Amino acid sequence: MTPLAVTAYTATSAMGSGLAAQLDALEHARSGLRPNDIGSAPLTCWIGRVEGVEDTVLPAALAAWDCRNNRLAWLGLNQDGFLERVRAARARYGADRVALLLGTSTASIGATEEAYRRLDADGGFADDLLRPAIHAPHSLAAFVAAALALEGPCLTVSTACSSSAKVFASAERMLRLGLVDAAVVGGVDTLCDSVLFGFNALELVSPEPCRPFDATRSGISIGEAAGFALLERAEVAPAALRLLGYGEASDAHHMSTPHPQGLGAELALHDALARSGLDAARVDYINLHGTASLKNDKVEAALVARVFPASTRASSTKGYTGHTLGAAGIVEATVALQAIAHGLIPGNLGGNTPDPICGAQFAWRNERRRVDVALSNSFGFGGNNACLAFARAGFAA
Repeated sequence: MTPLAVTAYTATSAMGSGLAAQLDALEHARSGLRPNDIGSAPLTCWIGRVEGVEDTVLPAALAAWDCRNNRLAWLGLNQDGFLERVRAARARYGADRVALLLGTSTASIGATEEAYRRLDADGGFADDLLRPAIHAPHSLAAFVAAALALEGPCLTVSTACSSSAKVFASAERMLRLGLVDAAVVGGVDTLCDSVLFGFNALELVSPEPCRPFDATRSGISIGEAAGFALLERAEVAPAALRLLGYGEASDAHHMSTPHPQGLGAELALHDALARSGLDAARVDYINLHGTASLKNDKVEAALVARVFPASTRASSTKGYTGHTLGAAGIVEATVALQAIAHGLIPGNLGGNTPDPICGAQFAWRNERRRVDVALSNSFGFGGNNACLAFARAGFAA
């Protein structure tokens, strides 16, 4: 694959709004998890809630799109100069030559929940929620397209936890085929009853903060987040970080349980290495999917141990943010990019009693070292797996 330039990126999560807040939380090993205080009848668990969503006000021209998910998207777009970088790309290429590819697992379903809780006497939605566009899976992408005034291809990718990782692959294909000259990729998911009680019904939610790869882990903590990146051809930004490659696989082993040998995950991983022209030994850091569920962590730890040398460092950052579902791919991609930019290997927060299956690759505490290549794993329900490979500018495989 011909590498692409990542000319802008941003993330907003429980670690804070923007890259500086994210880096500060990582450097100080500060979790954003807190006791659950959201929902119609808050579930006893810990969550990664984003501060300021309720206070975010959409511009008057976008008011018809108002809902919690789109407020978080707007909050995320207004960080790290991202709006300005997209406007510059739009002016350079034309609004119809910039694609918009966003991942989400539930879009604005929280607004639909509210609408059903407030049905009028005739069984219809209340007037203020009688806005069909926000009750559709494409709500997020349609809102962001309007907010960014983009007219190019606009797609919603919903492949569970890999959604906002797979958008990078879709963007690369569009750029390679000459359909567009740039692509905005990303993802947003917000906390709501459907998410919290849905995962709880699967017996996956921990009553305490999640502990990825810990021998005594008891399940996931759910979070919310927004993240975005701008991808362009490498020649326009010689100094920018690079998307070296990606890998995708769908093993369809089970609706909610990973393949016991990690077949789909391993296929995606090797696809990313091959597409990037990388040997496993060239990988400096892997941001693991690492949800803190019993089976996912076991499968992923075994995969890392059999593929990578001890010199490769690996960790999960879900102890900082919780599992941000359809936004996990983009948020953890930004962590991988920050690892390259700042030489920081984030420690596996919450893993205080390492599971014996974890190999020497695991970084249990923060480490400082040069990172030239970083991978980001995103393994979703239904065997929807993705792996992204990033590198610093000038890196030669």
